[in-house]
Amino acid sequence: MIEHTVFSVTQLNTYVKSILEGDIFLRNVFVVGEISNFTNHYRTGHFYMTLKDESSCIKAVMFKSANQRLRFLPENGMGVIVRGRVSLYDRDGQYQLYIEDMQPDGIGALNLAFEQLKNKLASEGLFNECHKKKIPVRCRRIGVVTSATGAVIQDIKNVVSRRYPLAEIVLVPVEVQGVNAAPQIAEAIDYLNCRNDVDVMIVGRGGGSIEDLWAFNEEMVARAVFRSEIPVISAVGHETDFTICDFVADLRAPTPSAAAELAVPDIRDDITFIFGAIALAKNVLDKRIDNELSRLVLLQDKLDLLNPTNVIDEKMNTVSLLYNDALNNIKNKLTFEGNRFSVACAKLDSLSPIKVLGRGYSIAMKNGVIINSVKAVKSGDRISVKFSDGEKDCEVL
Repeated sequence: MIEHTVFSVTQLNTYVKSILEGDIFLRNVFVVGEISNFTNHYRTGHFYMTLKDESSCIKAVMFKSANQRLRFLPENGMGVIVRGRVSLYDRDGQYQLYIEDMQPDGIGALNLAFEQLKNKLASEGLFNECHKKKIPVRCRRIGVVTSATGAVIQDIKNVVSRRYPLAEIVLVPVEVQGVNAAPQIAEAIDYLNCRNDVDVMIVGRGGGSIEDLWAFNEEMVARAVFRSEIPVISAVGHETDFTICDFVADLRAPTPSAAAELAVPDIRDDITFIFGAIALAKNVLDKRIDNELSRLVLLQDKLDLLNPTNVIDEKMNTVSLLYNDALNNIKNKLTFEGNRFSVACAKLDSLSPIKVLGRGYSIAMKNGVIINSVKAVKSGDRISVKFSDGEKDCEVL
């Protein structure tokens, strides 16, 4: 008679677990499947899920220590290729897959992580145009977050010194790739905001692969750019490279050199503008002076009309003209009357009794009255007889 060993449940589960873990093949197995029933345990940070295909499924867990290395967040319905080990969970007596690594099936992990974070931040409104700040026209101090040894900072310095040498560059050196890059970049952005003396900020690096540029796809960098009160120009990689930082920034530049051109104006344009403004101001001033001179002349003319001295001079001229006219009239009148007097005198002279006396006649007068009749006198009257050359007293006999 065969004797059977009686196991407790725990013993049985432990035995089966030892068999599974003792299989070399099951210690490092690759499995392809679709994720379902995904749970991101918020307390422990572990991922719990079911992997399935058309006809079967298996429970799986990915502990926090392993999933922290993932660039993307697993989702239900996502096809993945996982690497892990098969074991049994003692408490439930259920065998499951303990995942050590995971890759998306058909798309790169970084590309997937990029799209996931892009969609997440877009849904939160971090890319909205209403949050974009305007780049100042003339920046006197430019903050630059990049590597201190790369070509980027030299390109920016060359462009700024050529276009707008008045501007000052404040470099905050950071690592631009590797595990320390994203925290350093976010910290540098916050530092420049704390300075409160920077007009615009350029955040960027040169070109490279998606792995090289990944620090600028990290969420901490995106949120640092979004909360920056200083306008941020993103200049990561080449013209064809796009990062999350580009979407959140206030302005994207295709290259670091282009970012420098966007940050400062061309001083030659300013000089041309200044000379144009001077010429325009001169023309406006000349016209204003001409207009004011014309107004001054009109006011001077009006003042001359109202000037009492001019009024007096005008009246004096009028009086002088009237005086001259009166004088001429008097002279003419005197001449005219003189001529009339001469004519009258001539006539009077021709009728004068003196003239008659000159011809031998005489005039007899009594008591100053001409005697024109013999009846006017009698014998013994005293009379005077006037001759042309004198007068004699006579007695009537």
